[in-house]
Amino acid sequence: MSFCYPRTLRFHETDAAGVVYFAQVLTLCHEAYEAALGAAGFDLRHFFGGGDLAVPIVHASVDFRRPLYCGDRIEIQVTSQPQDPTRPERFELTYRLTPVGESPPLATALTRHVCIDTTDRRPRPLSAELQQWLITVEGPQN
Repeated sequence: MSFCYPRTLRFHETDAAGVVYFAQVLTLCHEAYEAALGAAGFDLRHFFGGGDLAVPIVHASVDFRRPLYCGDRIEIQVTSQPQDPTRPERFELTYRLTPVGESPPLATALTRHVCIDTTDRRPRPLSAELQQWLITVEGPQN
């Protein structure tokens, strides 16, 4: 089951044309990711800067379907993809940004993460806590 994050788009997130600036969509997705982790009980301060492991994003992409405007009420659905058992240090999240109560997405996004040791920066398997969280937000297998 995915995690759903409601959000109202703000003026400062728009460009001169009044449309949400393209790079802001990844910021919105990361905000939803943080909310999902927080709702699951993760200590965000520790997770994002005080632990032995870090999970930097190594790839991100966004596909835009329709413009997003200031004042739009949206929902961001965060879903993990099934983890590749041959790559225990990696995970992937997808995001669907939709108007509240509607289904066609305004945009979709993807982030790919790699778990590393914060001292030597080498890949490490995900923590058991993170693996469990990924299972709780995992989407259907294709």
